[in-house]
Amino acid sequence: MLSYDDLVDQAVQASTLGWDFSWLRGRTTGGKPSWAYTERASALLPTTRRLLDIDTGGGEVLASLSPLPCHTIAMEGWQPNVSVAVKRLRPMNVTVLAGTADRIPAREATFDLVLNRHGALDAAEVARVLTEGGRLLTQQVGSRNNLELNLALGTPSSTDPKSWTLAVAEEQLHKCGLRMLDAREEMIDYTFQDIGAIVFHLRAVPWQVSDFDHNRYEKPLRALHERIQSEGAFTVHDHRFFIEAELRRARQ
Repeated sequence: MLSYDDLVDQAVQASTLGWDFSWLRGRTTGGKPSWAYTERASALLPTTRRLLDIDTGGGEVLASLSPLPCHTIAMEGWQPNVSVAVKRLRPMNVTVLAGTADRIPAREATFDLVLNRHGALDAAEVARVLTEGGRLLTQQVGSRNNLELNLALGTPSSTDPKSWTLAVAEEQLHKCGLRMLDAREEMIDYTFQDIGAIVFHLRAVPWQVSDFDHNRYEKPLRALHERIQSEGAFTVHDHRFFIEAELRRARQ
């Protein structure tokens, strides 16, 4: 059995570029919602001519949906991921742009389908770039996500737990002319098998604990390591919600 120091060292040395969580295989279980985002996205692609993927990360999910429409654009707001996405998606004739969800570099009514998995969601910008009858498909990370980690480390959540929920997103999208076709929300068990998995996770999603550093939080991390050794695992809850919506512009 590896020691606390060995497990943490492994996690600190592991790469977190490209939103690639493959390092966690065998170290975590759960985290799967009842819906299947990629299956629904694949089902929408055959009738899509112009596609936008917001916050594509390293392009992993988008690439898995191949073949893609001839006109496909991927956006990524975190600079270190842009080069990863370009390397993966350019051979598939996908244009990768550096940019954020609140300023989509496209004209009005450009895209038939906007995909957004775990990215920032700006309802007004999505509505602006969608064609009439165009679809938004998104899976979002809610503001109640993994709060057990904050509690275990003795640090408050960086956001109000009520600030980003299905109800909040639905209201914003409805105001911008999007009609819900499917909307679901779940709290899903997600279990860490060792302290290294927790350290890697907190490095990969720095907004969970905004000042996270394994040295700064060594005392509560060691306590959590002892808890995992005693109980066998540590379970948190992923807050996820899923929306498929269609744009219906108000008639003048």
